[in-house]
Amino acid sequence: MKQIYKILATFTMVILFSTLSIAQTTDPLPSWNEGKTKASIINFVKDVTTKESAHFVAEDDRIATFDNDGTLWSEHPMYFQLFFLIDRIKALTPKFPEWKEKQPFKGVLEGDIEAVKKSGKKGLMKLLAVTHTGMSEDQFTKTVKEWMATAKHPRFDRHYDELVFQPMIELLSYLRANGFTTFIVSGGGIDFMRPWASRVYGIPPYQIIGTSVKVKYENGINMRLPKLQHYDDKAGKPVGIHYHIGKHPIAAFGNSDGDFQMLEYTDANPKHKTFQLYVHHTDAKREYAYDRKTLFGKLDKGLDYAREHNWTIVDMKNDWKVIYPYELKQ
Repeated sequence: MKQIYKILATFTMVILFSTLSIAQTTDPLPSWNEGKTKASIINFVKDVTTKESAHFVAEDDRIATFDNDGTLWSEHPMYFQLFFLIDRIKALTPKFPEWKEKQPFKGVLEGDIEAVKKSGKKGLMKLLAVTHTGMSEDQFTKTVKEWMATAKHPRFDRHYDELVFQPMIELLSYLRANGFTTFIVSGGGIDFMRPWASRVYGIPPYQIIGTSVKVKYENGINMRLPKLQHYDDKAGKPVGIHYHIGKHPIAAFGNSDGDFQMLEYTDANPKHKTFQLYVHHTDAKREYAYDRKTLFGKLDKGLDYAREHNWTIVDMKNDWKVIYPYELKQ
């Protein structure tokens, strides 16, 4: 009998050590190629989560902020929310036939982006007013969900929520597994992201900060008004972080000059070691290649500053094994 116990004990220890070995060697970022970029992420996480480290950060302060457009999913040939806006204009036009001869609606219907641009901020607000306001929050959420379930990207012929970046999904999971709270801080509409971001990114609605319109409460309903409440881009991002989170992040992730102030604000954290990362779009074959000269996601000042101040820069072409989750199934 003792011999049986010894055999069972030995077998149990073998299983235990094998399990521990597997856990220790499991790659937390399997879609990232080995190299400086991946190592910088893992080294930072280990440094701020190891109690013996001089840079240890308590979980309450492990705040990580992520831009959305161009950082967590693609943003070309234009921001996906603009595709939503255009589709809404087309869907509503039968009710407003005069739009066919009236700018900026005419430009949208004819695909004349220059005409839309010429209409300026005033024209954009007109488009936003008819597509994003004048309805309850529940009605808008329903509209976004229906669009997300049916609309497809013109190049990839995939639903827009399929065009999220697999390496960044892994990064979000890796950070949360190490006690980080992850927030989206985007120039995109907060109510455009909330209906699907929890399902796609694992980030709940109350951890999303974005551009917002004013709302008015009436008889149990919040009605969306054609007035801007907060523009969450550039300097608006640190302001949004202050109002919604109330403390400096210790890690920030972006891809454009519109994210620069968020990364700068994180870098200025007075208490903790920080980490700043730019996603540099360098893969024209699998996604898109652009930086300084682009209408959407311009990365100019931020690229130079990141190189001068040793912020981490992802070279999408060389640092990522795959771009999108559906590639893993092919």
